[in-house]
Amino acid sequence: MAAKRRHLASLLGDFERHAARTALVAPSGLRRRRATYGELAALARRFAAELVTRRIEKGDRVLLWGENGPEWIAAFFGCVLRGVLPVPIDFTGSLEFARRIETEVSPKLILAGREKLLALQSQRPSLVLEELAQAITDQTAGAIEDLNPSDALQIVFTSGTTGEPKGVVHTHRNVLASLEPIENEMQKYLRWEPLVRPLRLLHTLPLSHVFGQFLGLWIPPLIPAEVHYESRLVASELIEYIRRERISVLVAVPRVMDLLEQELLFHFAALDSRLEASRHLSAWRRWWRFRDIHRAFGLKFWAFVSGGAALPSGTEQFFRTLGFAVIQGYGMTETTALISLAHPFKLAQGTVGKVLPGREVRLSEDGEVLVRGETVSRTVWRGGRAEMQDSEWLATGDLAELDAEGNLRFRGRKKDVIVTSSGLNIYPEDLESALLAQSGVKSCAVVEKQSAHGPEPLAALVMQNGADPAAAVAAANRQLADFQQIRNWIVWPEPDLPRTATGKVLKREIARRIASGEVGARQAEVRLLDLDSLGRVQLQAQIEQQYGIALDEAAIQNVRTQEDLNRLIAQRPAAEEKQRPPRHIYPHWPWNPVQRLIRNAYQEAIARPLTWLLAKPHVRVHTRNWPGSPLLIVSNHVTSYDPAFVLYALPGHIRRNVAIAMSGEMLLDFRLGRNQGNWFLNLLGPAAYFLVTGLYNVFPLPQHSGFQRSFRHAGEAVDRGYNILVFPEGERAWSEKPLPFKRGIGLLWRELNIPALPVHLKGLGHLAETKERWFRSGKISIEVGEVIPPRPNKSPEELTEILRQAVFAL
Repeated sequence: MAAKRRHLASLLGDFERHAARTALVAPSGLRRRRATYGELAALARRFAAELVTRRIEKGDRVLLWGENGPEWIAAFFGCVLRGVLPVPIDFTGSLEFARRIETEVSPKLILAGREKLLALQSQRPSLVLEELAQAITDQTAGAIEDLNPSDALQIVFTSGTTGEPKGVVHTHRNVLASLEPIENEMQKYLRWEPLVRPLRLLHTLPLSHVFGQFLGLWIPPLIPAEVHYESRLVASELIEYIRRERISVLVAVPRVMDLLEQELLFHFAALDSRLEASRHLSAWRRWWRFRDIHRAFGLKFWAFVSGGAALPSGTEQFFRTLGFAVIQGYGMTETTALISLAHPFKLAQGTVGKVLPGREVRLSEDGEVLVRGETVSRTVWRGGRAEMQDSEWLATGDLAELDAEGNLRFRGRKKDVIVTSSGLNIYPEDLESALLAQSGVKSCAVVEKQSAHGPEPLAALVMQNGADPAAAVAAANRQLADFQQIRNWIVWPEPDLPRTATGKVLKREIARRIASGEVGARQAEVRLLDLDSLGRVQLQAQIEQQYGIALDEAAIQNVRTQEDLNRLIAQRPAAEEKQRPPRHIYPHWPWNPVQRLIRNAYQEAIARPLTWLLAKPHVRVHTRNWPGSPLLIVSNHVTSYDPAFVLYALPGHIRRNVAIAMSGEMLLDFRLGRNQGNWFLNLLGPAAYFLVTGLYNVFPLPQHSGFQRSFRHAGEAVDRGYNILVFPEGERAWSEKPLPFKRGIGLLWRELNIPALPVHLKGLGHLAETKERWFRSGKISIEVGEVIPPRPNKSPEELTEILRQAVFAL
C-alpha cells in the first residue's frame, strides 16, 4: 500500500524521483516539445518562487488560460506548492466566459497564451504562458509549511451542457480521496511496468477539465507514464499518431471514440459483418481476427479510457469486439472526477464500474445518484468568495441503476427524462442507443417535444450521406417498447450537433433551435467564401478540428459558398469512395542514420566539389553567431539547381542537416514516371525520385493542395533537428526579376517558431536570360544574410513580408 499523502504538492517528489523520464510530449504549432519529469519539477519550483517574489500568497487566485503543455503543468504545481488557487479555463472557452471568471475571482496574476492575453486586454498583472521559463526568476521555492488536506486546491468553473457556470472549489483532500484507492490498487501491477515501459498515454482532453486532470496530472507520475497531449482531434490522424508514437492507451471523451468508430467502419471493408460474426469468440481469437485493425493502431496499443460523458453501449461493444479494453469512469466536477471506475482487468460491459472506496452512493426513489464522502466538494465560489454547502449529500442529477455485481449503469440526466401523459418515464439514452445502433446514423439526440397528447420524444438525427432517416427510425422502434416509440424526428441541417468543448451534446440548444423554428429554415443569404490559399489552409484546419474528419484538400479548393462547405462536409464519405488522385508521400526513410551518412558523404565528396568545379560561385556569409536551434532557410528561386547552390554556401553543421521543400507536383511526376518529356525519361522518373529524395532529403510542398500535411512534415523534420529550406516564390523565375512570395511561408514560419535565415542567389537569372555559359563563369554569387529571430506575435502576412524584404535586401 502506498504511503498516505498529506497534500498534492507531494506529487512533485514523484516527479523528481523519475527526473530523467519523459513526462510529456505536447504540440507547439507544427512542432512537438518534450519535457522530463525533472524539468517540470524544476520549472514548477521556479514559478513557486515567482509567486513569492510577487507576494501572491495562500488563498490568492491565479487565472490559467492556455493549451496543455509543460508551462501549464509547471504553473499549476507551482501554485499548489504555495497554496495559491489556480483557476483553469478551457482553452477553447469564449472571451466573454474568461472575462466573467476574471471578474468573479479577482486573480492576482493571469497566465494565458499570447493571443488570449491580447484579446482579454486585462489591466491585471499577466505573463505569456509560452514564455514562462524566460519570464520568471531562476530562484526556487518549496511547499509552504502550513499546507493541509483541508486547504483549497483550485477553483474549476463548470456549466455542464447547459446553464450558468459555477465555481467548484476542490480541496487537497477531495483529490487525494479520489487518487488514494487507485494508487493503492496500482501497487499490485507496477512490478510489470518495466515490461511495457514506457507506458504512453495519448491525452485528448483539456487540463482545465477534471477528468483531464486525473489522467494528465495525478495518475501519470505514479507509474510513471509518458503523456502525449493532442488537441487536433481528426480520427485518421489520431490513428496514425498512435501507431507512429507507439501509444499504449488513448484517453478520450465518447465523441472522439465515435469518430474513430466511423473512421474504421469507413476504411475497413465489411467490418460490420466481421464484427457480428466475432462477438462470441474468445478475446485472443478476436484479436487475431482483427489483427489488421491492431496493425493500424500499432501493436503496443491496447486500451481506451473514456470519460467526461456516458459512452454509448454500441461504441463500447464495437471496440471490445475488436479486442481492445474499454475502461469507463463516472464522476463530475463536484465529485472531483471519479465516483466509480471500471477495473481495467475486470471489465463489466455497459457499466461505469464499481463505486470506489471513500464514496458512499445511494439511489433516490426515481433513480437519481446521490453521493457523499471526502471526494465531494462542499464549497462553491459565488459572488467573489467561497461558500459552504449545507447538505452533505450531493444530488448529481444523473440517473443510474446498480447491477447484481454492484456496478453502476448510467441511465441519463434526470432533467432529460421525458414523462409521458400516462406517467411513464422515457429515458433519452435508451432511444439514442437504439438509433445509434442503426447503420447510417452518425449522431443523434432525443429531446422533449410538447404535442396535443402531452410530452413526446423527438429525435434530432445526423445521417451519413444517402442514408434513409425514416428507415433508421423504424428499425430503432422495433427494438423499443410501445411507450418509447419515436414518432417525431428531424434531420439536423448541419454536419454535427452542437457540442461542448469535451464533446457533450448541447440538448438545450437543440431544443431551443427546434422550438424557435431556426432548424429547417433556409439561409436567406449565402455568404461567399472569398479565400486565398492561406485562408483555405486555415479554413480546412478549423473544419477538420470541429468535425473530426480529414477532408479532401483538392475538393476544398472548389468551395465558394457556405452551402458548398456544408455539402462537402456532409458528403465527405461519398467523395472519398470515388477514385482519388495519387497522394503525395512524406517519407521518413531519408532520416534513417545510414541514409543520412550516405547523403552527407555524397554532399561533401561529390555535390560540393562539383558545384565549385562547374560554377565557381562566390559566397558571402553575413551571419557570425549561428543559433543552436534549427533554421527556416528562405531563398529566391531562379533555376532547378538552386538547392545545390544554397547548400554549397551554408556552413557544414547547417548544410548536413537540411530538409528541402520541393514542388509536390514535380516529385509526384517523378514517382509516377510521367510528364518527363518522352517515354525513356518517364522510365527513369522513379529512379530520379528516389535519388533526389535520398540524396537531398526533399519532401513535397504542393502548389495547389496538401499544404497542411506538408507543413506538419516540416514540423516533424525540425523536431528531428533538421533545418528547412523553402523557396517561397513557388516557381522558378528564370530571371533576376523577383516573384511574389506565397503567403503560406509566413504561416509556416510562425507555426515552426524558429529563426529564419534569408539567402539570395544572384547571377543565375542573368545567365539564364542571356543564355551565357555557366562553366567556371564566376558570375554566380550567393548571399547568406543575418539570422532573423522568430516573431510569434506577427500575422502570417506580416511575416511573409519580413522574409521577402530580408531576401531581396541582400
